Order: sequence, then structure tokens, then C-alpha cells
Amino acid sequence: MTDPVDIRWDVELDGRSWTGDETQARLEVMPHKREVIAGKLYWSDEDRLMMLAALLENLGAKAAVRIGNAEVWRQAVATLDESH
Repeated sequence: MTDPVDIRWDVELDGRSWTGDETQARLEVMPHKREVIAGKLYWSDEDRLMMLAALLENLGAKAAVRIGNAEVWRQAVATLDESH
């Protein structure tokens, strides 16, 4: 089984399909059933991040930033820039 830490998530501007090896590695670490616990999808932040990363790889960053307020995305990127 692949360790989630070993996956290099590759989110691009536009979405992309996974290769055969990528598909297997990602399916092994992603939660296998959808669940809601205390109003949140999945049991842990780690599970939520894995699902988010998988969807972002398939859809791309341009699709993601169309969701919600663009200023919130700008603030999030600024926070990332400040921490590096």
C-alpha cells in the first residue's frame, strides 16, 4: 500500500488525467467510502486533503479558484508567500 506522504500531488492550472501508476497509488490512499462526521466530509483532515488534492489534479487550479470569493484565494496565496 502506498503511504499518503509518498504521493507527489501535481496540481496544474488545467486538470489532467492520471497515469496508470498514479491512479493505483492515489486510489490506495483515498478514503473508500463517503462519510460525514460532525458536519464534515470524511474522518480526518488528512482524508479531506487527499480527496481535495485528487480533485484538484483532475480539475486544475483554474477551476478551483472559480469557487467562492476570489479575494479569499488571493489572501490564501499571500499567506503562503509570507510563510516561505
